[in-house]
Amino acid sequence: MVSRELENTIIASEIIPPPAFSPKGHLSQKGPLTAEKTSGGIKPLGRSFYERNTQIAAFELIGKILVLRQDRLVLSGKIVETEAYFGAHDPASHAYRGVTPRNQVMFGPAGFSYVYFTYGNHYCLNVTTEQEGVAGAVLIRAVEPISGISVMEKNRGHVSHQQLTNGPGKLTQAFGMTREHSSVDLTQDDSFCITEGREGGVLHIQVTRRIGISRAQHMPYRFYLSDNPFVSVR
Repeated sequence: MVSRELENTIIASEIIPPPAFSPKGHLSQKGPLTAEKTSGGIKPLGRSFYERNTQIAAFELIGKILVLRQDRLVLSGKIVETEAYFGAHDPASHAYRGVTPRNQVMFGPAGFSYVYFTYGNHYCLNVTTEQEGVAGAVLIRAVEPISGISVMEKNRGHVSHQQLTNGPGKLTQAFGMTREHSSVDLTQDDSFCITEGREGGVLHIQVTRRIGISRAQHMPYRFYLSDNPFVSVR
């Protein structure tokens, strides 16, 4: 968990960079090794995890496990890169100008998937955050493959292992995600969810500006796992 000192430096729904998240910084937290399981299967993160400031959720999603079941197969990967997007105060956010049919899931309950098509060629996976009525979402930018790798390789074509999921469009293609995977409650069952995982030491996390956008580029809302080969850009 993020420390209370760190949490207190983050102002909900504000575009002001807090001192603890400088444009280029380094933080750490304990992290998972494999997906956490219960007697009934994989245990999804609860809604309370997501019903918080988006920046905190983005930080704490590093090291969590993304899970998607396809028939009898389980595709999974450790989240190694995220970005936080807010609402009316964030010019880079889809929610900046208010509710639309496309972004309305960002204003709904936390813990839902938001998958959109961009640049005419790939999908991006987000998970909603904040209290209902307050826009927020975390973009999952990259994961490290754990299971279902043969399926990911088939979905991605002839690419190297390191290129399988090292970007937002690459990971959705590897997992076979489309708009049909949008507006799904990720807190309800293990067919499509994010799980805590089992702790496996300390995660060293870098904090940087967001990338691939033209507005509010200076904000320290991007987080990635240091020295992980599946991070999209360093």
